[in-house]
Amino acid sequence: MNRRRVTVVAAAVGVVAGATGLGLLAMPAGAGPAPVLPDVSAEALVESVLNAKPAAFGGTVDVDNDLGIPAIAGVPQLSDGASNLRIWTDGQGKVRVQLPGGDSERTFVDDGQTAWLWDSAEQTVTKLPHGSFEQAHPDLSGEPKAAPTDPVTLSRQVVAAIQEFSDVTVDGTARVANRPVYELVLTPKPTEKTVLREVRVAVDSELRVPLRVAVLTNGTDAPAAQVGFSELAVGPQDASLFAFTPPAGAKVTEPEVDAPSAEDKAAAEKAFTEANPQVIGEGWDVVLAARVPQDALAGLAEAQQQGRGQREGRFQDRGQGEDVDVQGLIKQLGKQVSGSWGSGTLVTTRVGGVLITDDGRVAAGAVPEQVLVDAIGQVK
Repeated sequence: MNRRRVTVVAAAVGVVAGATGLGLLAMPAGAGPAPVLPDVSAEALVESVLNAKPAAFGGTVDVDNDLGIPAIAGVPQLSDGASNLRIWTDGQGKVRVQLPGGDSERTFVDDGQTAWLWDSAEQTVTKLPHGSFEQAHPDLSGEPKAAPTDPVTLSRQVVAAIQEFSDVTVDGTARVANRPVYELVLTPKPTEKTVLREVRVAVDSELRVPLRVAVLTNGTDAPAAQVGFSELAVGPQDASLFAFTPPAGAKVTEPEVDAPSAEDKAAAEKAFTEANPQVIGEGWDVVLAARVPQDALAGLAEAQQQGRGQREGRFQDRGQGEDVDVQGLIKQLGKQVSGSWGSGTLVTTRVGGVLITDDGRVAAGAVPEQVLVDAIGQVK
């Protein structure tokens, strides 16, 4: 199995299917009449998306998702909701991202040599290697995301994954962040099996870079997820935005980054082999499948319980509290299903589903239930 292919397809499907609980950025459509622009072919716009590189800019991204992620008792909702962030880049690797949260703010700054993560609520600064944002796309809590949060990279991955299996058209023009754009639309070919209706990419008419990505499902014109800018200023940004000095009194930490030992490499190889990640199908029909060890599921469930305990002002040491009911937590997410492949839980959202068997097999995609069932039977 090509690990790079698994990673790239996982990112794209995580965006399109919404099955990983990953939050997607969203923005409203631009106001005003549609601009009059020169004709352009769908093929030319696809080429622009696949080769687009972000230039220097500053902007605001609004977050508002309606993926229909089911709630689980005692665990916060994962993806649906609204928020916003500000982002600046010099187009050469320097980045600043600010994520407000009530009276506090988390800020990520990469000055071209060193990256910094500042949490005003905790009064902590984490020093990171240059390039951390581009390489891991952290959610400003220090945890890497499985998929990027900028519309340029996200559009490139999604379009690359589905263009061959889509009818591609240009559906007029629009305005995004007060900039004229072409509306590139990718619709599943009739042979594709998916719960999605289309993916729309708004491509800047001048810069030829994506400013917005929208995923729409059947039966509604309201996007289940969008990614883009509500404000955008293109061009050189104030150099002071990319400079950072830890505030007085802040606790500064620098995580140790050591080369993996032979033992670590062996453990990682063993975990990868046991998981047996598979990419089943292609295009809109693609399903990601794997086998998750029971101890990994237990560790995730325990972490959720401990995190909830900390938020409630209490903490249970490992092994001293009640045993974690892994299957009980999973079964709260969806309906119980069974067949010749075994039994498990089917979790459905507006943009796809996840089938988790009782023995730890997992299949996820933007596809109907039967496609997931067919895929789960192929997981070894």
